Amino acid sequence: MPGERENDVTGDTPALAAMRNEYAADRGLSEPDLAADWPAQFGRWLADAVAAGLPEPNAMVLGTADATGRPSGRTVLLKEYDPQGFVFFTNHSSRKGVELAANPWASLVFPWFAMQRQVVVTGRVEHVDRAGTEAYFASRPRGSQLGAWASTQSEVVPDRAALEEAYRAAEQRFPAGTPVPAPPHWGGFRVRPQTVEFWQGRAGRLHDRLRFRGVEGGGWAVERLAP
Repeated sequence: MPGERENDVTGDTPALAAMRNEYAADRGLSEPDLAADWPAQFGRWLADAVAAGLPEPNAMVLGTADATGRPSGRTVLLKEYDPQGFVFFTNHSSRKGVELAANPWASLVFPWFAMQRQVVVTGRVEHVDRAGTEAYFASRPRGSQLGAWASTQSEVVPDRAALEEAYRAAEQRFPAGTPVPAPPHWGGFRVRPQTVEFWQGRAGRLHDRLRFRGVEGGGWAVERLAP
């Protein structure tokens, strides 16, 4: 209509430029406070996130890229970590699975905003062995097991009804009381980190960023990054 601006997003929409939180002045992360290695430091912060009651503290943003370098991201759940890396499970035919097959590098971000913390990981990705995949799959709730068979993850489906019909077909294929095996197209990935950064918010946006970086020949160097 005359006088109206196209795509007007004023009104009740908050002014994004003014949206910010000032981080606590009494929090920080110094080199002497850092654990001896990244798994120990990650364990400390993960335990803090759990104790603080953060929702899904093992949720992490997984960034991948296809063979041409076009990136994509999504949230997945961390299911295991140790000095070898961070493990998650998914459909290998999903978008992330296809991209990791073509370009086996990834990033992870643990967004613990309520604690003014982040952990940022970069590294190379490898498959978890089949025994590890099957052991984890057996621990999943039955509904999640059936869902792994029903979902052609990342593919276009005509409607919700088609997805629910696929789930019913999985229920018929694996009746109640019978085990549900891990689908052959489903399994685990391990991100073997080359860098693990621990980010602590600070007042005035002078955040603490301490990064473990793998060095040639083994071992880790600790570096402070400018915020």
